[in-house]
Amino acid sequence: MKCAIIMAGGKGTRMKATCPKVMCKVLFEPMISYVVDAVKEAGAEDICVIMGYKHEMLEEYLATKDEKIETVLQEPQLGTGHAVMQAQSFIDRHLDDDIIILNGDGPLIDAETINKAFDYHKENQNSITLISAIVDDTNGIGHIQRDENGKLLRIIEHKDANEEEKKINESNAGFYWFNGRDLSYALSKITNNNAQNEYYITDSLEILISAGKNAGAYVVENNEVTFGANDRKQLNNLNNIMRRNINDKHMINGVDIPCTDGVMIGKNVKIGSSTVILPNTIILGDTVIGENCTIGPNTYIDNGKIGDDVILDNCKILDSEIESGVDAGPFVKVRANSILKKGVHIGNFVEVKNSVIGEGTKSAHLTYIGDSDVGADVNFGCGTVTCNYDGKNKTRCKVGDGAFIGCNTNLIAPVEVGEKAYIAAGSTITDNIPEDALAVARARQVIKENWVNIKKPYKEKK
Repeated sequence: MKCAIIMAGGKGTRMKATCPKVMCKVLFEPMISYVVDAVKEAGAEDICVIMGYKHEMLEEYLATKDEKIETVLQEPQLGTGHAVMQAQSFIDRHLDDDIIILNGDGPLIDAETINKAFDYHKENQNSITLISAIVDDTNGIGHIQRDENGKLLRIIEHKDANEEEKKINESNAGFYWFNGRDLSYALSKITNNNAQNEYYITDSLEILISAGKNAGAYVVENNEVTFGANDRKQLNNLNNIMRRNINDKHMINGVDIPCTDGVMIGKNVKIGSSTVILPNTIILGDTVIGENCTIGPNTYIDNGKIGDDVILDNCKILDSEIESGVDAGPFVKVRANSILKKGVHIGNFVEVKNSVIGEGTKSAHLTYIGDSDVGADVNFGCGTVTCNYDGKNKTRCKVGDGAFIGCNTNLIAPVEVGEKAYIAAGSTITDNIPEDALAVARARQVIKENWVNIKKPYKEKK
């Protein structure tokens, strides 16, 4: 059985954040979210997260992600070994299992790397298997020391290394596979006899080697999977790598991104083949986009369900469904719980909120449709507003199939417009309109001849 312990107690002082370090975001998701998803995908059945700074915030987030995730508190924080010691009861329940220990601020780690390291761990019957990387910059790393035959000896923290040891470029990634029983043994032997007076989980390597146990290091093919972040500059680097990786995945799967400038796609987004994503487009949440769509430029989608052959130009789509063949934009906002059915056209400066818009309906410009049920083939004239809020309650409008709503019409909810009803421009509708009827709700035009010359309403020009 595979299990996971995620260390997530750091404050991240250099981040200058008001949240736990692992809650700092990569592509709008907390870093720890990616780590949790990776170990789950790799097959970890039980997960324990070690918390510290502002643990309430982290605990609340983890509960929304998975109620089964176990949490323990490290207080005070006396090093990585001390952190894992706080999970002793979790380890005791998994003495006969394999446990991976990870850093919660390593969002680029993936299930493939975790499982390759696990296979290496099992094939060599190791008590401990490190995940390591060959790096160019050795400053600040944990240096992996081997003998002349390549056998592991120990991990030397950079701050404890001498000048020769600081030149070692095999870096400890901070991820470890352990046999559960051997991890428990190692924790019982770790001391804080070092420059920082802290308990290092890295000391478990020497302890287990001294006990005659097998130890090894799985060297990753791409060292990017081991990257973490200690400040906002490094966090930006993680964002850039994650954005590139996700965009590359979609392009390999047939999505056309002709220019990736400003294109940010969340890790759970699904996009059909031959869809085009244009610059400055952000797609988040559990969004699903069909085939042959054109999304963007300058479009934002969060938890949208988008059909095939949809055009979204300069749109903002939130928690809504856009069916196939819809053409929307520019400068369109579709708010939560809305459905635009097949063939709908929504033009510039139109907002839809909590409404169903029937097939083939058109609203070309400058219209607000809120809390409404609109039928098929309805025409909304420019400047139409559904007045759905009276200051206390929100109520709905209903518009039947084929209705024509003239420009600058106000529909005062709750009101129903019958099928093929016709509303004259400039009307304020307060009563239901039967089907096939004409509604005119405006005062008769009055003209007073020579009124300007008599009243002189304008300032005299010099």
